[in-house]
Amino acid sequence: MTTTLSRLSRATLGALPAGVAAPGYDIDAVTPGILHVGLGNFHRAHQAVYLDDLFAKGLSHDWGILGAGVMDYDAEQRKALMAQDCLYTVVEQDGAGDAARVIGAMRGFLPVEPGCAAILAAMADTTIRIVSMTVTEGGYFIDPATGVFDPSQAAIRHDIANPDRPKTIFGAIVAGLKARRAAGEVPFTVMSCDNVPHNGRVARDVVVGIAEGQDTALAAWIKDTVAFPNGMVDRITPATTEARRKYLRDTFGVEDARPVFCEPFRQWVLEDKFTAGRPKLEDVGVQFVPDVTPYENMKIRILNGGHACIAYAGHLMGCHYAHNAMEHPLVSAFLEKVERDEIIPVVAPVPDTSLEDYFTLIRQRFSNPRIEDEIRRLCLDGSNRQPKFIVPSARDNLAKGRAVPGLALESALWCRYCYGEDEQGVVIEPNDPDWDRLTRQARAARDNPAAWLEMGDIYGDVAKAEAFRADFIGWLNRLWAEGTETVVRDYLGKA
Repeated sequence: MTTTLSRLSRATLGALPAGVAAPGYDIDAVTPGILHVGLGNFHRAHQAVYLDDLFAKGLSHDWGILGAGVMDYDAEQRKALMAQDCLYTVVEQDGAGDAARVIGAMRGFLPVEPGCAAILAAMADTTIRIVSMTVTEGGYFIDPATGVFDPSQAAIRHDIANPDRPKTIFGAIVAGLKARRAAGEVPFTVMSCDNVPHNGRVARDVVVGIAEGQDTALAAWIKDTVAFPNGMVDRITPATTEARRKYLRDTFGVEDARPVFCEPFRQWVLEDKFTAGRPKLEDVGVQFVPDVTPYENMKIRILNGGHACIAYAGHLMGCHYAHNAMEHPLVSAFLEKVERDEIIPVVAPVPDTSLEDYFTLIRQRFSNPRIEDEIRRLCLDGSNRQPKFIVPSARDNLAKGRAVPGLALESALWCRYCYGEDEQGVVIEPNDPDWDRLTRQARAARDNPAAWLEMGDIYGDVAKAEAFRADFIGWLNRLWAEGTETVVRDYLGKA
């Protein structure tokens, strides 16, 4: 066990404990070229790590990260990271052991304030050539029933009416692009790093939608000149707990308020569409492709859909972590059957990729015991995730005349979870931005299962498909009558 403790900062960077790698470059030589919004664990384990690797090769030192945020919790994140000079530790974990490194790619974090004044000033600076973001799947103001930008939401209405004091990052982006246009400068690229299908197009729809509400000429200019590349991002990055921070202190001797723990695997596939240049990310493993769609479809359906399969079944059968779910014979078999029968068959071919090998890799990643990825995290935000990760696979199967008993059961398990109380009577704490509605619908569905399918913003036309409805209603009735284990066992055909 390590006894020397080093509080992470610029001053202690040259004297890190043994076993902790420092940035392989002079961080003072790195200047911001990317303004990134949303400095959560995923960004700091993914985009920032790729850039850290690139800087260590002596490349693209003018593409450092300037952090930003618009939410209240971003202010706490800023305070913690600024106190350690925007340095933080990434610990990669798997069965082969743990590897710790300090990331120096972030070279500042703007004040988080009403009106986004600091963000607007930074966007006016032409050294910022990319504005990127991780704002979660539900942060794009999209009507899930239609997949179209919804300008009626209060924050969007505010940004349209108050272009100089935006509340959302998208309103700020519109204001930043407006300033670039007025100055005759090249606009920055807007790059979504969120786990959203066609994330570039989705981000473009929001930005253009706000601009159209303000100035149709500005909206036309954005459409004609601004790049919004689509991208697929992947790395399993669990929440950082106090136990994990203690582990970092005890094992590696580093005191870090905002460490990140993650698996070794990472992937980033990007369309090579940038308005004002980009870092040489291909030199550190980023795949640049003409069309990201096949890659994101594969990842969202197989990995994220797979997470949903093990999440609700796993929780209701007493699993705490993802690897516990994979060790449970019924949960792992449920994943296997749903994937092979109903998900993988409707995933389009991916260039130079075996879907069989990809699914094998996914099973291995889910089974990593070192990650301790909490099932509760995988159950989070189903109202935004189900329409993206599960419902499309059901829709594609139904369109081909195929039954979807497994996906209907997954949906019934989600409904049972949202009842807010497990099979032992233990309360399930709120775990969705729309938890009150979900709980209300789930409670109504106990006596009338079809009530759950009334959520048209989630299920759309799938709720009207008789094959799906019949399976869902049958499964939910049986979950209440017989319990999760019996129902899943029956689905699997196990005696």
